[in-house]
Amino acid sequence: MALSQHKSRLIAGPVGALEVVFHPPRAGGGLADEALVAVVCHPHPQHGGTMDNKVVTTLVRGYGELGIPAVRFNFRGTGHSEGVYDRGVGEVEDLMAVARWVERRYPDARLLLAGFSFGSGVAGNGAHRLPNCCHLTLVAPPVGRYGFSRRQDFPCPWLLIMGGKDELVDPAGVFEWARSISPSPSIIEMPDAGHFFHGHLVALRKQMVDAVLAQLRDA
Repeated sequence: MALSQHKSRLIAGPVGALEVVFHPPRAGGGLADEALVAVVCHPHPQHGGTMDNKVVTTLVRGYGELGIPAVRFNFRGTGHSEGVYDRGVGEVEDLMAVARWVERRYPDARLLLAGFSFGSGVAGNGAHRLPNCCHLTLVAPPVGRYGFSRRQDFPCPWLLIMGGKDELVDPAGVFEWARSISPSPSIIEMPDAGHFFHGHLVALRKQMVDAVLAQLRDA
């Protein structure tokens, strides 16, 4: 089924409709010949986080440059998605519904998950429930919250992106946690970036593209 490009649509979710946007890849990306699709999760909905967040759209552009189609979506109670905020629990179910929707359209594709801040917690929990997940990107993950950081491993290669001047998540605590996880992540540390990466989004995208390409080619 052809998917509308860059326009939101509603799909069935666990507690009502979920708003999603599909982004086709650019031609000629380094992974264009691979059967891959990415799903990107947005930051905390009770603090203004939506699928239109600039870090989220930066990640989507990065996947596009790699030749990977990407889907961003609004969690329950955000934008045109129905339902109410559920403390990161129901939001994982929202991700599962989006992943199933993607899998019906790309039945042979492997899935890449990514999340920013709160969305990292959702993506981190979701990776363990999706057997076709082949890569995970966590940006400024809220270690100690939402359960994902209690695990000792991830089921796939993963990338950690962290600002050295993050004012909401402790960088030192995140790096200490990352060292305890198997497999070890590739790490992009941006020493002068805060939590929202203002002024650093172009660099974030470029480094993310290089890191994901290297990890998947080595996998």
